[in-house]
Amino acid sequence: MKATWNNTVLAESDQTVVIEGNHYFPPASIHKEYFEPSDTQTICPWKGTASYYNVVADGETNKDAAWYYPNPKDAAAEIKDHVAFWRGVKVEN
Repeated sequence: MKATWNNTVLAESDQTVVIEGNHYFPPASIHKEYFEPSDTQTICPWKGTASYYNVVADGETNKDAAWYYPNPKDAAAEIKDHVAFWRGVKVEN
């Protein structure tokens, strides 16, 4: 799987974990130079508290376009620190 935005590859992996239709990319598959920490957090009742990244590529910022669970609940332990995308980021084979 490959995640792209603004003609930039953000992540690539054949080891994503799919939960609720979202591909969660392993931490090592993320091109960290395109990610900036965000203060945004949301809560999922069964996964826990999600933290977000702003995605920055080709001089543009996509606010909170990526999220991850730094300390997921036990039911979601397999996606600890894995990154998922939305807000126009394409995830495809």
